[in-house]
Amino acid sequence: MNRSMTKSMLVGLATVSVVTVSACAGSNSASPADGGKPGLTKINVGVIPIVDTAPIWLGKKKGFFAAEGLDINIQSTTGGAASIPGVVAGSYDFAFGNYVSVMVAKDKGLDLKYVANGNSTGGTPDFGAVIVPKDSPVKKPADLAGKTVGVNNLANIGDTTIRSVVEKDGGDASKIKFVEVAFPDAESAAKNKQVDAAWILDPFLDSAVANGARVVTFNYSAFDPNLDVAGYFTTGDTIKNNPKEVKEFTTAMNKSLVFAQAHPDEVRQIVTTYTKMTADQLKTM
Repeated sequence: MNRSMTKSMLVGLATVSVVTVSACAGSNSASPADGGKPGLTKINVGVIPIVDTAPIWLGKKKGFFAAEGLDINIQSTTGGAASIPGVVAGSYDFAFGNYVSVMVAKDKGLDLKYVANGNSTGGTPDFGAVIVPKDSPVKKPADLAGKTVGVNNLANIGDTTIRSVVEKDGGDASKIKFVEVAFPDAESAAKNKQVDAAWILDPFLDSAVANGARVVTFNYSAFDPNLDVAGYFTTGDTIKNNPKEVKEFTTAMNKSLVFAQAHPDEVRQIVTTYTKMTADQLKTM
């Protein structure tokens, strides 16, 4: 979750602007889909089922989206790279994704823009890390050179920051072999030697460490202590054609972020509703 709420530059990559949506005249052209709540506009939002997205689940539960006129349907994805096609195709009205994945998409000509922040690095310890089994010979980031490392999606913020951290530590990042491993499977993939190391986020990180995994690097904070990691994005066409809907989503999302920041116990509780983590496992999160 967002612990600092501060905007920072993604060092060495590019500057990403979060779109500020102003109040616009006119009505939202969208109408409630079949099965939607009467009087509310149904929207689909793609998110990764990790701690980072707890605010949007809380916002739905607390009625922040309904108060803005939205009937929000939250759907699980594996990462930013996977959710981008869904937003472009219209399966998702908005999606949670890291800034690198969207920058890569924009470089390919896709018109995508952020409308709300999602989360920033939490420092050290952080909510994301590269883990290895306790008996692994990998002791520091440079040791990852020549190893197979699992990440949830290729060409996104995970492998990008890991490469940078390895280079900073004196290793040859070009010798890392990255393979796709979903966050829920990362712990077992590392434990069973399917990969030499795995990138993993909370709540799965806490579980892995509790089961004996060792952290090699908190790659987000090692890359940049003030790194903005991800946000909620949509298409330029959606911003142009449905400004009221975008404004409603941004307003509700910002309320959700502020509420989550102030109520960590409720964050822990809501995480148990969309992951397999228990309340006891999340006490130290």
